[in-house]
Amino acid sequence: MDLFGTDGVRGEVNEDITPELALKLGKSTKIITEKGDSVLICRDTRKSGRTLEYGLASGISSTGRTAYLLDEMPTPAIPILMEEFDAKVGVVVSASHNLAKDNGIKFFNSRGLKLAPNVEEKIEKFIVARERSALANWQDIGDIKTVENSDELYLEALKNKFSEGLPDLSGFKLVMDCGHGATYRVGPSTFDELGAEVVKMGINPTGFNINQNCGSTSLEKLKEEVVTRKADLGVAFDGDGDRALFVDENGSEIDGDRVLYMAAKWLLKEGRLDPPTVVSTVMSNLGLEKSLSDLGIDLVRTRVGDKYVAQEMLEREALVGGEQSGHVIFREINTTGDGLVTALMVLRILRETDKSISELAGGMTHYPQVLYNVPTDNKEDFQSNREIQKEVARWEEEIGERGRILVRPSGTQDVIRVMVEGDTQERAEEVANRLGQSIDNELNSN
Repeated sequence: MDLFGTDGVRGEVNEDITPELALKLGKSTKIITEKGDSVLICRDTRKSGRTLEYGLASGISSTGRTAYLLDEMPTPAIPILMEEFDAKVGVVVSASHNLAKDNGIKFFNSRGLKLAPNVEEKIEKFIVARERSALANWQDIGDIKTVENSDELYLEALKNKFSEGLPDLSGFKLVMDCGHGATYRVGPSTFDELGAEVVKMGINPTGFNINQNCGSTSLEKLKEEVVTRKADLGVAFDGDGDRALFVDENGSEIDGDRVLYMAAKWLLKEGRLDPPTVVSTVMSNLGLEKSLSDLGIDLVRTRVGDKYVAQEMLEREALVGGEQSGHVIFREINTTGDGLVTALMVLRILRETDKSISELAGGMTHYPQVLYNVPTDNKEDFQSNREIQKEVARWEEEIGERGRILVRPSGTQDVIRVMVEGDTQERAEEVANRLGQSIDNELNSN
């Protein structure tokens, strides 16, 4: 049973993700908690979210645990508020950047980290076994409690985590696109409170419009609004609020790689980047690696997934890490990607350096990057196919130090992902297309 993907359980509502599955997953928290423990739950703005939230809560309480419901809140509210409720497990109902037809369920352990693969395997075995022994006696059933002031608790927790307090943002004008997702309340209110002039977008969730032509997966409207409003910058969150991407004053995109570069350079100058290490994934641009190296900073790469970044950061005691997609982790503040924290840190850097975001991001070399997806039902044949491995090696030798090639099976879709970076856009496109077509021919010719 392959229930968990790269970021929890995810799929189409009432097909892959059902109330029955949520109930079982709620019961499964028994194997990582004790009787009487608390479990913290939040959800994004999808119509299906409350149904799944109630299923989880019912499963949790049926085993003698207490379920606290934070209602609609960003994913990073869970790890940062677990101590407040003495929670041993946190659960998020969200499909992140996906559209409303999908939903998902992901877990955090008592340290605020996503579950290790061996724990996910235990949960899968528990669900398959369908053990009735999970249920508590009738008099031991746990409570289900709704938290009324979750926004205030989250903001107060952020204030306490920022050692120097939250930055004064008076004088900044920014456009904020919440993607009709989980940040639609707490995002604008936080930046309003800090004195910024905030132009608000994506703050009217219907249950069906999350991530729909808005948010971090669709930046075109944000780019137009930033330029039209003559704002200092724009920020876009994804549906569950753990990602943030930016737009500079000229309407150009600032991705997670550039945020990592800006943050690491600033922390280094402040004498706070100890050790001088940034953690990111194999997808991060070669230009980030070379630009950090020029500053004397090491880039450590992990497999794709912010949970792998977080684990590597802990092991190396790194202060900053993240993904190109906008998951950025500031370890002293939160244990997972937090869009609000990322935006606050970027604005603090702008304030303290007295520079525009385009100036700061422009210091990073960027190699043109091309992605080519090869749909296939034969993902498992990729690693063992000698012709494919020879073709990859041939192009790696051809491109040399002028670029980088990464070929990997997707963890969420039936595709092989081909990523090519080159010294020119044309060269990267040529190599990606030719290599992708070769892989397509090998895997799909029959």
